[in-house]
Amino acid sequence: MQLPASLHISDITFTHFHSHNNYKLSSPILPSLFCSVNMNSARGYRESTPSNLSNSGCNGVCIMSTTWKDEQHPSFINFISSFLDANSYRLNFMPIAPDFIFNCGGLSVAFIFVTNWGSEDTASIFSKIQKLRGQFAHFYVVVTLPTKEQNDSFIRSYFKYGMELGRPTFIPVQDLEMGFEKIVKVSHARGVCKRQDGIAKLRDELNQAIGSIEAIAKASKEYILENTDLSTEKAETITRFFRDPKYYLGPKIR
Repeated sequence: MQLPASLHISDITFTHFHSHNNYKLSSPILPSLFCSVNMNSARGYRESTPSNLSNSGCNGVCIMSTTWKDEQHPSFINFISSFLDANSYRLNFMPIAPDFIFNCGGLSVAFIFVTNWGSEDTASIFSKIQKLRGQFAHFYVVVTLPTKEQNDSFIRSYFKYGMELGRPTFIPVQDLEMGFEKIVKVSHARGVCKRQDGIAKLRDELNQAIGSIEAIAKASKEYILENTDLSTEKAETITRFFRDPKYYLGPKIR
């Protein structure tokens, strides 16, 4: 599955890897407390070893926690490796506090990915969430909840440990693969927004620069002398440069 060139965070469609099933979020990611999705039950994984990634990734870099990696089944790590490779992401393994950190377009997005709710210490999970949410401006928690019992347990724990609404955003899923696909989608969308903001700022700065040049071109020598610390000679040179064709079209090399 290839990621689109542009993506709106408020309306993301998730396409299952090696599948023809499309899933659409029932609510926007950012403003909501939870992101829910309808999907089929979890599928098994092919037994294989992680594939080597190419170094030509252009969408960004994914850093996976070495601790988190060691806790997962090798077939799931293989899926992650293949999915990132197919979408031009480079994968690195490091001893980091979050389970994942994505860098897309100069923006870092951190994730905790709880893959087996109920078998892990819920107190330590929420303690980790509380610490990390103050360290990352963009932070999400993905939790696999394939059964109603696990979902109910998660809801109780959420309020038991005093989570604030939307801080961070929790994304419950029923499928490990779909959970990671969501992680990549959110990271990609954040990166696209970052790049679009950068382009908009560059456009504004360019417009301001053009406006400044136009203002200088229209200014008289007297105005330049009055509002700057330039000498009379330099002020005259500037006005001649913009207004005298014989000056700005003539050769300047002597």
